[in-house]
Amino acid sequence: MDTKGSKTNVEHEPQAERKHPPEWERDLNPNYMAGQNIGERSGEFEQGIPTAYDVKDAHRLLHERFADDELQRIPILPEGQRLEQGACYVDLRSERPEEFTAMGGMAADPGHWFVPKAEVPYSLWNRLIGVENPERIAERREIGRDR
Repeated sequence: MDTKGSKTNVEHEPQAERKHPPEWERDLNPNYMAGQNIGERSGEFEQGIPTAYDVKDAHRLLHERFADDELQRIPILPEGQRLEQGACYVDLRSERPEEFTAMGGMAADPGHWFVPKAEVPYSLWNRLIGVENPERIAERREIGRDR
């Protein structure tokens, strides 16, 4: 297979194209590539991120509902970590944790415990967002379609 002359994925992505002359780039697009989900995963995922077991206050809050081995499977993004655009998260520090979809440029702000849905088993995710019986929710959806 001849790969000579082929381009990397980043070069094929329209987000990666420079659309302005170099002398105007900083003025017209100061946050170039902010919030884009192309390329390699960030270093935080390679190094490992803290879990609900590791974050002392999160452990105290959740230890009655989750066993220690379950808390170790719930990652909490460190402050400053960018959220992936279009990915689902839950903020465990909110009064009523609900699933939300991240937009470009969002980051883990101080005072929040963002958990990425893609990194948590479904059974734990449902319990985190307060869904105790997912089958009942599916039944309700089906009933709603019949009407």
